[in-house]
Amino acid sequence: MKDNAVFTSRVLPWVLLLPSFVILLVFIYYPALQAWVLSTYRSNLFLNTRNYVGLDNFRLMFTGPLADKYIQVIVQTFVYGALVVGLGLSIAMVVATLASQNVRGARIYRLLLIWPFALSPAVAGTIFLFMFNPDIGSVNQVLDALFGIKPRWLDTPLLAFSLVVLASVWKNLGYNMVFYLAALQNVPKELGEAAAIDGAGPIQRFFRITVPMLSPMTFFLLFTNLTFAFFESYGLIDIVTSGGPVGPPPADGAGLTTTMIYQVTLDGFGGSGNTGLAAALGNVILLFTILITLLQFRYGSRRVQYGDN
Repeated sequence: MKDNAVFTSRVLPWVLLLPSFVILLVFIYYPALQAWVLSTYRSNLFLNTRNYVGLDNFRLMFTGPLADKYIQVIVQTFVYGALVVGLGLSIAMVVATLASQNVRGARIYRLLLIWPFALSPAVAGTIFLFMFNPDIGSVNQVLDALFGIKPRWLDTPLLAFSLVVLASVWKNLGYNMVFYLAALQNVPKELGEAAAIDGAGPIQRFFRITVPMLSPMTFFLLFTNLTFAFFESYGLIDIVTSGGPVGPPPADGAGLTTTMIYQVTLDGFGGSGNTGLAAALGNVILLFTILITLLQFRYGSRRVQYGDN
């Protein structure tokens, strides 16, 4: 039978792709180009001024008087991203494996575990803000009743940073579980049964069979969680800590929960209104993301094991 799934016209494929190209051009490529152009200016959003400075905005971040603050923000972002990705994927994989067991009420358990996926970062931040409020939060009420302690979650830098990480991991838990639960359906049960016959315990089967078989999905989720940590964490951080509290000296340093995307907003819409500096930092985030992605595809893909290998 003749294959009819071939375009008879060379123009028709481009016509069908045209709407996608237009959307990409208008909402992605053109704004990205404008961000690079804006980063070469020292502009003030409130005074409506713009002066061409070339690469001075980038030099200001890494060698100028504000270098310590921006280096601190970059380091905090990478630490925050590593914790959110590492803890989030590890916990989601374990919980998804447990939730995939054939027990009574399994569907209800899965639904309850997945529902945080439907919440926006701002809503998730509001929930944690009320739960961990030092004075009236339910967590401190329980800790006070059991151990007589009431930690200052929002005032202590390390506790605030830990709280933001915990909220981010919880926010992404449902998203990660949806994919892990789907991937677990493709793990051959015969492998686990054969390993059990050979004397492998549940923990050994998990690390020797489940984890390697889920590596393609882990490879995918690594990037989606990294994208959240780098670009989508603003709402959660703003609600919970507003980027603070300020950590150790210098006193003019950034707050311990200020990430690069949060600092972009502070630069562009804060007191200085320097949208050029904000655009430069936004481009730095983009470059870091591209670099991490290239490194992961170059070296991390070697650890991915597909079923037909």
